[in-house]
Amino acid sequence: MLSHETTPDFQIRAATAADVPVILAFIKNLAAYERLSHEVVATEDLLKETLFGETRTAEVAIGFLKDIPVGFTLYFHNYSTFLGQPGIYIEDLFVEESYRRRGFGSALMLHVARLAKERRCGRLEWSVLDWNVPAINFYKKLGAVPMSEWTVFRVTGESLEKLASL
Repeated sequence: MLSHETTPDFQIRAATAADVPVILAFIKNLAAYERLSHEVVATEDLLKETLFGETRTAEVAIGFLKDIPVGFTLYFHNYSTFLGQPGIYIEDLFVEESYRRRGFGSALMLHVARLAKERRCGRLEWSVLDWNVPAINFYKKLGAVPMSEWTVFRVTGESLEKLASL
């Protein structure tokens, strides 16, 4: 497993508002990889507002090889009532295809895991598409365990509007 401390040309840093175009490009590339490009409605303005505005809802770290952004992770805090501790949920972890298998994804995951430990979190969680076997194998090698007894539910768009108006 690669650590950015052992690879001097690879650095991870917290994103700033100036990185929004890079973040949006990563989101679009991830969506294309996941065959979900049609679902991306995020814009630079929305990302600036939600990631760097008055109420920040998530954090982003970007991995750079020299000065080239090669991957990113977007994450936020959640809470486990069973543990009585906060956790971190990784919404996105993505490395550009031409930079994969060099340990950059592992380094980004390690970065978030260390943040979770520093922040006294009880767990680190994320979702992966069932068909994404390379990602599933990658996560298992890191020691992650699939939560196969859980089913993810989501309310969005018109369904969210309808539910909120009840």
